[in-house]
Amino acid sequence: MTPLDLGHHDSSLAAADLLQAAINLASDLDLPTVLQRFVQASADLTGARYAAINVLDARGRSTTFVHSGMDARLAELLGRPPHAIGVLGSIPAHGTLRLEDLTQHPSFAGFPPHHPPMGAFLGTAVRVRDRVFGYLYLSEKAGGFTAEDDQAVLTLAAAAAVAIQNAQLYGQAEHRERWLQASQQITMLLLQGADEEEVLAHVATSSREVSEADTAALVLPSLGDSLVMEIVDGLGAEELLGTVMPLDGRAHTVLRDGNGLVVDSLSGARAMRVDALRQFGPALYAPMHADGRGVGVLVLLRRVGSPPFEASDLATAESYAGQAAIALVLAEARHAQDVAALLDERERIARDLHDLAIQQLFATGMQLETVRRRAARGVDPSELTGIVEDALDNVDATVRQIRSIVHALRDPDADAPLAERLRREASLARTGLGFAPSLVISVDGRVLDSTASLDGDAGTIDDRVGEDMSDDVVAVVREGLANAARHARALSVSICVTLQGDAPLGRITVEVEDDGTGLPDDRERRSGTDNLAARARRHGGSFALGAASSGRGALLTWQAPVKGRAR
Repeated sequence: MTPLDLGHHDSSLAAADLLQAAINLASDLDLPTVLQRFVQASADLTGARYAAINVLDARGRSTTFVHSGMDARLAELLGRPPHAIGVLGSIPAHGTLRLEDLTQHPSFAGFPPHHPPMGAFLGTAVRVRDRVFGYLYLSEKAGGFTAEDDQAVLTLAAAAAVAIQNAQLYGQAEHRERWLQASQQITMLLLQGADEEEVLAHVATSSREVSEADTAALVLPSLGDSLVMEIVDGLGAEELLGTVMPLDGRAHTVLRDGNGLVVDSLSGARAMRVDALRQFGPALYAPMHADGRGVGVLVLLRRVGSPPFEASDLATAESYAGQAAIALVLAEARHAQDVAALLDERERIARDLHDLAIQQLFATGMQLETVRRRAARGVDPSELTGIVEDALDNVDATVRQIRSIVHALRDPDADAPLAERLRREASLARTGLGFAPSLVISVDGRVLDSTASLDGDAGTIDDRVGEDMSDDVVAVVREGLANAARHARALSVSICVTLQGDAPLGRITVEVEDDGTGLPDDRERRSGTDNLAARARRHGGSFALGAASSGRGALLTWQAPVKGRAR
C-alpha cells in the first residue's frame, strides 16, 4: 500500500481512509493482529517510514513491541525493545509529542548500536480503560509531521483502544474456557476412578499448558510441617522434584492464609533460598483449599524475561487449584472408605473363623485327645474307631467351612459365568469411554454372536477355562478397557476373547484394541501392565502391548493355556 500523506490529499479522502482504518481495527479479536494493523494503519495514514507500538505492563515495563518499516534482521540486531525513557518517556498521557528532529530534544540520549537514524517524530499514548496501554512511535516522514497527523493518530488510537479492549475481553473469555475445560477433565478422571497420582499429574500438566507457564509444580504436605514439591511438570522438573520449601517461605504463607500471590521475578528476589527456583522469572502461587482446609499449593513458573502473571491469571488459577484440592480430598475419602471396608471385612472373617472353623477344630482336637488317652490305657481299638471317624467328619466339615469363607472373599460376580462377566465389563466401560466397546467371544472358531449362544456355551467355556483363570481373564479385559478410557482418547475399542481347544492343548487369547493416540514413547506408569504380565506368567502364558494392526492406537494381547475346572 502506498503511504498516504494527509497534507497532500483531499480532506474527505483522508477522512474516508481514517474511517476504513478504524473499521479494519474493529474487525478482528486477535490482539497481535489488532496491534499489527494499528501500527501499519498509523504509518500509512501519516506517511511515516517507521512505526511501532510499545505495550507496557501495569508497572510500566515493555511486554510487547510491534513495529513496521524495519526488516527482521535489523530488529534482531537491536535486541530488546526500547524503554519508555528519554524522548520516549516525554510522550504525554494525553495528546501527542510532535518533533521536527528528535535528536534536538533535551532528553535525547543517543541511539543504541545498529539503530537507523531518525529525525521527525510523532508519539502518542494509547489508553485503554483510563490506563496507558502503550505508546505509538512514528518517525521519518518527508517534510515532517503535521497537525493533521496529530488528529489522525489520536482518532486512530481511540479506535485502537476499543479494538484492543474487545480483543482482551475475548482473550480472557477464551482463557477462562480453557481453565474450565481443564477442571472438567479433573472431574472426568475422578468419575472414571483414576488414582490420586494420575489426577495430580494431570493437574500439573494441564495447568502449565493453560497458563502458558514453563513449569507447574504441586507443593504438598509431607513429614511434620514440611511442604515438598511432589509433582513437577515442565522445565527443570528433575531439579525441582522433591524440593523442600522453606518454613517461612511463600508456599507456607499461601497455604496457611489461603490467599494466592504473584511474584514478578524469582531470579531477582532478594530472599530466595531455593536455588532451583532462581532460574525462573514470573511466578504464581495458588492455594489448594477444600472443605475449609489447605491441602497444597499450585505453583506456576515462567522463564526469566517472560511476561508476568496478571491478576486475572491468579483468579482463574485459584479456582482451578480448588478443583485440584477437591480431587485430593475425594481421593483421601475414597482411601479411608476402602480401609474401613477392609477392616470390617477382616473383622467378619475373624468372627467366622472363630465361631465356625476354630471351634470345630477345637472340638476335633478334644476328640483326638480322648482317643490318645484311651489308647494309652490299652482300650480295645475297635472302641476308638467311632471316635476317629467322628473326628475325620469334623475335619471335613471344617475344610468346607474354610473354603466357604475364602470363597466369600472373591469378587461378588465370580459365581457368574465367564461370558456374563465379560459382558458386564464391556457394559460398565461405557461410562469411562463415552461409548460401548464391541465384545466378540469365539469358541473353536465359532463366534458366539447372540445372547442365546453365549448362555448356551457358558458352561462349556467355564469348564475349559476354570475359576482361577476366569478371574484373570476378567482382570485383563478390565485393565485393557481402563487404559483405553484413561489414556487413549479413542473413538472405538474392541475386545476379542478366543477359546481354542481343551486342556491340555487348549488356549485362551484376549485382545483389547483401540484406535486412540497409541503408546507414548516414554511410559513411566507400568504397574497395570506389569500385573497383566504376572498373571500370564502364572499360567505359563504371555502378554504383549504394542501398536494396533491398523497402525493407529494400541493392541493388548494376553494368552495362556487352559487347564480346565478343578475337580
